Amino acid sequence: MKKVRAAVVGVGYLGKFHAEKYAKMENIDLVGVADTDPAQAAAIGAKFNTRAFTDYTDLFGRVDAVSIAVPTPLHYEIGKSFLENRIDVLIEKPITTTVAEADELIEIARRHRLVLQVGQLERFNPAVAAVKHIVDHPIFIESNRLGIYKERGTDVSVVLDLMIHDIDIILNFVKSKIRYSHAMGASVVSDNIDIANAHLEFENGAVANVTASRISSKNERKIRLFQKNGYISVDFANRAIIHVQPGDNDNNCPIPGMHLEEKCFTDGDALEDEIRSFINAAEHRNPPEVSGEMGRDALEIALNITRQIRESSKVYA
Repeated sequence: MKKVRAAVVGVGYLGKFHAEKYAKMENIDLVGVADTDPAQAAAIGAKFNTRAFTDYTDLFGRVDAVSIAVPTPLHYEIGKSFLENRIDVLIEKPITTTVAEADELIEIARRHRLVLQVGQLERFNPAVAAVKHIVDHPIFIESNRLGIYKERGTDVSVVLDLMIHDIDIILNFVKSKIRYSHAMGASVVSDNIDIANAHLEFENGAVANVTASRISSKNERKIRLFQKNGYISVDFANRAIIHVQPGDNDNNCPIPGMHLEEKCFTDGDALEDEIRSFINAAEHRNPPEVSGEMGRDALEIALNITRQIRESSKVYA
């Protein structure tokens, strides 16, 4: 079977993990890695026994698929270049810096019948996969993603860095367009928004409250979904799921006529699953799990939340 020729552009913190996953896949030929830092490109190229490039355009004509893991402001330019050269693209989140840029990438991919997948990694989290089949038209969602401060990622707001993951997950579960949003937040230790809360209302009546912070004393990632005759709670940190649904009442459930089930989900490799999904879509010419349109929708909401927070700060400053 012919191997898919792949490459990674941007092999810093995240890109080097993309290279690692490609290098160990049997159906992949990791043709090369590219980075503007010659030493970094050479180091990652040597580590995974592939060629190192400092100019990503040198990959044109050599590859069938590429992961783009460069800083967000470069996503549009580099993504467009690869798509125009008929190369399938997995681009890290957020897809671009503006909705207009995202729309253009989507149109180019559509016109050339290419795969454009967005790296919303949490879609491939084992916890999300474990509850996918039991989430049924949620009507109220509460999501909290709190993290210990790290310098990496502070070049963008916490909305684009962290909250966008939960926005994407919620959109995937709710399956409805947003009708209204209201957001609050603050810059605390960086020049960008470090903590944010958003209230989202959807056209189908669902409501979501989403909080993201990168200035917490501990890491916490939880999502709770309430649906007709049911409740699902996912604790990502402790790998625990609670599912309350109609059934024989037991000692563990305080709600009459409801049954409570607790279970754990196993560790997985979300990045490997994401890349395998991308390659599968590229090989079989199928729509990707997280399409460019999905990435665009999550970006539009994240940008709107960011704008609301900044405008509110101006009003009350």
